[in-house]
Amino acid sequence: MVLTPEQAQTTARAAASPAGTDRVAVLLMGYGEVESYEDFANYNEQALNLLTAKFAPVPTWIYPPLARLLAMFDLHEWSHQHGNFISPHNHIFEHQRAGIERELQKTWGDRVSVFKAFNFCAPHLPEQVLAQIQEQGFDKLLIYPLLVVDSIFTSGIAVEQVNEALVNLADGEEHWLKSTRYIPSFYDRADYINLMAQMVEERVASDLADAYLPSQIGIVLMNHGCPHQAKGFTSGIRESEMLYESVRERLIEKFPLISVGWLNHDTPLIEWTQPNAELAVKNLLELGARAIVMMPIGFATENHETLLDVEHIIASVKRRKPAVTFVQMPCVNDRPEFLKMAADWANPPIESLLSEASGAVNPQLASQKAAQFNGHSHNHGHSHSHDRGHHHH
Repeated sequence: MVLTPEQAQTTARAAASPAGTDRVAVLLMGYGEVESYEDFANYNEQALNLLTAKFAPVPTWIYPPLARLLAMFDLHEWSHQHGNFISPHNHIFEHQRAGIERELQKTWGDRVSVFKAFNFCAPHLPEQVLAQIQEQGFDKLLIYPLLVVDSIFTSGIAVEQVNEALVNLADGEEHWLKSTRYIPSFYDRADYINLMAQMVEERVASDLADAYLPSQIGIVLMNHGCPHQAKGFTSGIRESEMLYESVRERLIEKFPLISVGWLNHDTPLIEWTQPNAELAVKNLLELGARAIVMMPIGFATENHETLLDVEHIIASVKRRKPAVTFVQMPCVNDRPEFLKMAADWANPPIESLLSEASGAVNPQLASQKAAQFNGHSHNHGHSHSHDRGHHHH
């Protein structure tokens, strides 16, 4: 096997750690996006299986042909409409991984390494990356979805994939993994919320403040769209609304025209969050906005939604309102202050992992536990007598 430079560096760091020293592997998880158009169909099939199945009644046999059909639309949009667009997501995510690792190693040195995994993109699928983590001798894991909002469509599918991989990678009577921790999403972290508001204020000051009064500047705070029904799973709507309200609260006294704008994947027969981002823009224009700031608060890493979908919205509105000024904001990406706070969020669980004694899990005991607790014996220390002193004839 030929190691990539990134894998070689991680292997070198692992070799440099003192023998017998506990080490923590941080598994930084994101969606990932295709870098080769040939991968569209496979990517879409993975997404249909993991995401769409959580809210849409789509039979599994239709996934492969539907994935190929969607790949044709993707190819048309990315290649023909947007000049051979390649998503910067994976490149930015690697910068996030490396930056968070640098920050963590200021505290922990080589005892902590950060690995990246993508939900839909080989060779960085969770099972592939966890196999590398196992090979490098780590036995403590921090699962860290770098996704803003906690839901079945974000951290939920991340944990689902990790759990499936850990079952497949188990061997023998003792699992190689001894301890785990998990960082939920950061929609309610004050430092992230403050940074969102700060980015808007900085951009208005640099690009708009000399030409527009604050009340003439509309701000669309864009969240990841959510279907209203998610088969009983956490859909992310409540968490996204909390994020929006928190950022809005920090801006509203300066800028009265603020709206949430949901970037939806409009699907037939599925009810999605409203107002969608385009409707949010139109609503603010009706209230007198002459400039619009499009700020993605529900996304930490740039992707085709925050770029292409927002560009479509801006182009659509400008055809009817050519005098409106649009400012398209970036995601937080690899801003140094974000990388610092993301590392700070990881420090407490890393400290907990390094300080606790390693346990041992025997995967082979699972079937015995199931038989013990799920058997037909309902004896809970008392008897169930059906004799009530009378008889049913």
